[in-house]
Amino acid sequence: MMTPIQSMIKVIGVGGGGCNAVNYMYREKVEGCSFIVCNTDRQALDGSPVPVKIHIGENALGAGTDPAKGRKAALEAHDQIDKVVLGNDTQMLFITAGMGGGTGTGAAPIIAKMAKDKGILTVG
Repeated sequence: MMTPIQSMIKVIGVGGGGCNAVNYMYREKVEGCSFIVCNTDRQALDGSPVPVKIHIGENALGAGTDPAKGRKAALEAHDQIDKVVLGNDTQMLFITAGMGGGTGTGAAPIIAKMAKDKGILTVG
């Protein structure tokens, strides 16, 4: 499930809102980029049609409305995110998140900083 994907432009949905947006883009067959969903909610990931999924955090039920849990989950999954999302082929990363719950609000800024630190053009 977590095979690095070969595309210069990647779109990652973080948390429930972000994953919903990416699921929509994937179903609409948007071309020219690769899609990834990242969430603390295992059930939401299992229901996503996107093949590349990153489950972060120890609790399969999500982060609730606590951004600290989302942040902690992203920090703990640093190596996993780096391998799947920020591989050598990534030139641009679009991050989509709802910024109202715990995972998107807490984890999206961590993923953005990781990408920026690697010199990847980041939008989100």
